[in-house]
Amino acid sequence: MTLPTTLRSITRPAVSRRGLLTCAGGLGVALTLAACSDTGADGKAVASSTAGADYDTAVNSGPVAADDVVAASTWASAIKKAGKLRIGGSKTARVFSIEDPTTHKVTGFDAAIGQALARYIIGGDRAADLVEITQATSDTRETLLTNGTVDTVIATYTITEERAQKISFAGPYYSSGQAVAVHKDTTGIASVTDLAGKTVAVQSGSSSQAALAKACPDAKPTPFDDNSACLSALQTKQVDAYVVDESLLLAAAENSADIKIVGQPFTEDPYGLGLPKDSDAQAFVNGFLTAIEADGTWTRIWQSTIGAIIGGDVPQPPVIGSVAGARTAAPAA
Repeated sequence: MTLPTTLRSITRPAVSRRGLLTCAGGLGVALTLAACSDTGADGKAVASSTAGADYDTAVNSGPVAADDVVAASTWASAIKKAGKLRIGGSKTARVFSIEDPTTHKVTGFDAAIGQALARYIIGGDRAADLVEITQATSDTRETLLTNGTVDTVIATYTITEERAQKISFAGPYYSSGQAVAVHKDTTGIASVTDLAGKTVAVQSGSSSQAALAKACPDAKPTPFDDNSACLSALQTKQVDAYVVDESLLLAAAENSADIKIVGQPFTEDPYGLGLPKDSDAQAFVNGFLTAIEADGTWTRIWQSTIGAIIGGDVPQPPVIGSVAGARTAAPAA
């Protein structure tokens, strides 16, 4: 597949996520820096750079559920009858869900998952027309589900047991985590273990500093007030590296030629689709995720969004139902 040329290609070594996790001490910390944010690096909407033919093909060539599979789910049947999938999400999250201010087309990894789900339920070859996005923030996500405003929340939404007390989660469908960025001219840093003795920017009071200390105790963390300050320090070579959630680094890498992401995330931050509690939605959506992984749609979505920025090998999707908080229902047939 030819990836969109409008994105800067940030190549990183083909290191397996599991291998790096083992090297870093098998960390399994669920970190939520980006998952709690519904905006891009500067909070402003910009034209999406993933809105190419490959993106459209990835979304519109995905599977469509058989009529009896949809009919067996009360949740899915209501969506098919309405002809729209109502999503709690974002239109300002670069890489994951961003609206083009000219065309109003919403693209990105999360956007594509939602559009593919709408096609799976409703059918048709214009999946983007089958979704309706309501802005969801960290304060409103559960409320939007519990009061019936949306059918699902797809917004870099980290699965936690606490959240699962109020809603259900399908997935995980993607695993982010703490990652390492360096200046484009840097050599000799390929993963978190190479940060020993290096000065590393972290956000003050964030969980990045604790994660870095566990993964590489000999690194020298340098706190800054916020993401912008950390990025500025890296771009001006005040520090050797910057550690933060990969989602923030993806957005930064798309918009700056001065930095590159190296290695794979060294912690795990599993993203799930938020769903109404005590409904049959979880089993149905887990079935959808199983289907798009099996037929290559998940891979094509990744390649036309996240992969177009970072390059490297396509990661294995996380195991569905493998995370506490998302284990209550098996995938639908």
